Amino acid sequence: MLYHFLYPLRDEFFAFNIFKYITFRTVVAFLLATVISIIWGKYFIGFMQRKQFGQVIRDDGPESHLKKAGTPTMGGVFILGTILLTLLITGNFNSIPVLITCGVTASYFVLGFIDDYAKISKGNTKGVSAKGKLLWQFVTGLIAVYAMVHFGVIDTQLFVPFVKGPVFNLGMLFVLFGAIVIVGSSNAVNLTDGLDGLAIGPIITSAATLGFIGYATGHSEIASYLFVPYVENVGELAVIGAAIVGAGVGFLWYNTYPAQIFMGDVGSLALGGTLGTMAVLTRSELLFVIIGGVFVAEAVSVILQVGSYKTRKKRIFKMAPIHHHFELMGWAEPKVIVRFWIISIFLAILAIATLKMR
Repeated sequence: MLYHFLYPLRDEFFAFNIFKYITFRTVVAFLLATVISIIWGKYFIGFMQRKQFGQVIRDDGPESHLKKAGTPTMGGVFILGTILLTLLITGNFNSIPVLITCGVTASYFVLGFIDDYAKISKGNTKGVSAKGKLLWQFVTGLIAVYAMVHFGVIDTQLFVPFVKGPVFNLGMLFVLFGAIVIVGSSNAVNLTDGLDGLAIGPIITSAATLGFIGYATGHSEIASYLFVPYVENVGELAVIGAAIVGAGVGFLWYNTYPAQIFMGDVGSLALGGTLGTMAVLTRSELLFVIIGGVFVAEAVSVILQVGSYKTRKKRIFKMAPIHHHFELMGWAEPKVIVRFWIISIFLAILAIATLKMR
């Protein structure tokens, strides 16, 4: 909102003209979000400790995790709160892509909050039912993607990495396809959130990558040079991406091993939905498989494990999601986390490289 207040004053105060530049507001968003989250995080953790809002640990998980019971959770509240405050200062809410992204984030935030609060109040790991979550997520996703198409933000063409131009027009089936991307991203991030700092690392790299792609996609000359589809006003997602990165860095200050606070579903569901929405808006739906490769691997490991056990009564992994498999193989928790971060950084760079490989 500060952007909307200061930028119109550029004629009286020329210095305010700098607010029109997305690059400037992106840098400010990162710096602000980092500082705000580190400062606010300390007080938020203290508040959660006083309220005794601690994490409930699965009794069927690795034994080493049982000692984490009672660690403050719902850290997603201060992550998303930081992002919101940052966007109120640097965000351009005249951008429909920004409004749609914020709408999905808010909806999934509410779902995650209800789920986390139910678990804490009941003292077990059962929150909102799986069917209830999926219904909420899909309704939100369908509305969001329909709005993108209805308001002419994007078309219904399908874009594939390494290929110039669209390959197929999905028509209104694109609404379902886009919703699946958003819902899948939300749940994949949620599955990844199982070790100290594991999920926030790939969230940071994914947000940075999608923000970069958003800036390129929203710049007509750059989009033309890279042979990527031009989407008007989607460059503003770079500011959201920077806010996520900054808030994520601040959260990691406290979430790094051994964690002082956990993200909770309020954070993982909301941030996963945000990333999925950014992927659809930047026409990176399939490229997101590379960008969020760690999330994809976590989700696929669960699908394969469940499918194998139901059909063959045999497990493929020692435990799913796959990060638990490596723990049970004897990898120390920090080793699993850092190696997954390394993979995430590699995939992010690879995804950016594909923009010119067309």
